[in-house]
Amino acid sequence: MTERDQGCGQGTGAEDVVRALRERGETVATAESLTAGLVAVTLTEVPGSSAVLRGGLVVYATDLKHTLAGVDGALLAEHGAVHPEVAKQLAEGARDRCGATWGLGLTGVAGPAPQDGVPPGTVHIGVAGPPGSVTRTFTLSGDRRQVREGASAAALDLLRKQLMIPIR
Repeated sequence: MTERDQGCGQGTGAEDVVRALRERGETVATAESLTAGLVAVTLTEVPGSSAVLRGGLVVYATDLKHTLAGVDGALLAEHGAVHPEVAKQLAEGARDRCGATWGLGLTGVAGPAPQDGVPPGTVHIGVAGPPGSVTRTFTLSGDRRQVREGASAAALDLLRKQLMIPIR
């Protein structure tokens, strides 16, 4: 896995994220496109996750990114569904619509073919929380499963970093 913005580890960090959110009395919600709910599934594999996971939106279709997650329709029309600002707005939409402290938004191309000229393995992840929103872009290698799993792990690691949890 390579990242245009360096510093992301490869572990999922789901246990650390759930523990930290529980300790802080905070919650998380997701708006997932290419991962189609995999981040939420990964979180729910951790005992006690029901105290922190508010819910999630699977917005695989472009129109649902707008109608369910609140992504700006003009942004989608101009840049398509795979864009860093879309990831940011997905995160903000998940946070807002699910009433969570934190929101995660993921969009990208799992492959095998490009989408709207964007090569497979391109992943944009947004995190929205009390300090604001951040977006990171990753270039992941592998087949569809590997790209989706890598994106899920990267999203949880990015949230872990926003929560400032050291790697154990």
